Amino acid sequence: MFTNISLDPSLEAFNTLILDSIKSGAKAILVFSCDANEFIKEDLDRVLQSYNIPIFGAIFPQILYKNKKYEKGNAILCFDDLVPNLHIIENISSDETDIQTHLENIDEEFKSMFVFVDAFSTSIDQLISELYLEFGLENNFIGGGAGSLSFEQKPVILTNKGLLEDSAILATINSACGIGVKHGWKSIEGPFQITKADKNTILELDYKPAFEIYREVVENHSNMIFNEDNFFEIAKSYPFGVSKVGNEKVVRDPITVDEGALICVGGVKSGDYVDILNSNTLQLIEAASLALDDALREVETAQTTIFIDCISRVLFMEDEFQQELDVVNKKSENLIGAMTLGEIANTGEEYLEFYNKTAVIGVF
Repeated sequence: MFTNISLDPSLEAFNTLILDSIKSGAKAILVFSCDANEFIKEDLDRVLQSYNIPIFGAIFPQILYKNKKYEKGNAILCFDDLVPNLHIIENISSDETDIQTHLENIDEEFKSMFVFVDAFSTSIDQLISELYLEFGLENNFIGGGAGSLSFEQKPVILTNKGLLEDSAILATINSACGIGVKHGWKSIEGPFQITKADKNTILELDYKPAFEIYREVVENHSNMIFNEDNFFEIAKSYPFGVSKVGNEKVVRDPITVDEGALICVGGVKSGDYVDILNSNTLQLIEAASLALDDALREVETAQTTIFIDCISRVLFMEDEFQQELDVVNKKSENLIGAMTLGEIANTGEEYLEFYNKTAVIGVF
């Protein structure tokens, strides 16, 4: 594997980056692209369809390369030995899409799978569940949710077919990796039971409108008051933690409120118990460092580090996020990745999950 980057957001620069990498020996390419590039779908489709090697990836709010994050440009991971097998699932939120059948058609042997999905699809939890049921704990998974901080759904999944919306791209390779997953968020109050939910929306907590409970706890702890314009500005510091037996809580980000209901990135289920969480910079940095340590323990040699980190960690830490990136980069080889809208991982020992506000690190 080798990496490359271009900070020029133009489509011409993207095309040159890919073609130069093919000339350097790339047999397949994973693309981390920035939303602020503002690619026009029709133009990008023509470019993607012109390549004769597997191209996959997604568009994110920011990308990572070595010890810096970028809001424009493209970073690529090139495969020069093993070539991933690609599997596209389109329209995953549609009732007519049979995710299980798509996964059953993956018949090659693999040790690791990259999974990138439209973060605003409403069937992400179903995709993750079906992946676990089909492949279990024997394989490692790493990836994340693609999209824009505008929270508007649009085409964001990069494939040889073009740029796709409400879709997922799965890429398998027969190469093992080490994966670490940590978030660093701590409970300030709870648990509360989700007594009514619909896909990615919490309607009720303890039989009361969800925002009523959430608002009281968060305003008391933060000494801030919610109004019509500042929900996400406050909520980015107060995610939910979904209780899991024997495991660290899975974080869920509430991103908007709608008539007393809280809409999250990722699915929620009636009957689950959640805490309201908070953290600080030192705890988040330590969590990322521990995630890398866990990943490094699983491999004999490390040539490439893939860092999938939540964009809301940047929004929470602001300029201090650089400290987290520096800590991870210092102990990494060839770091590349993205700031995502939800993270996907399975360490090979724990249940496959779609996380929020979590640092996921894969070492190859």
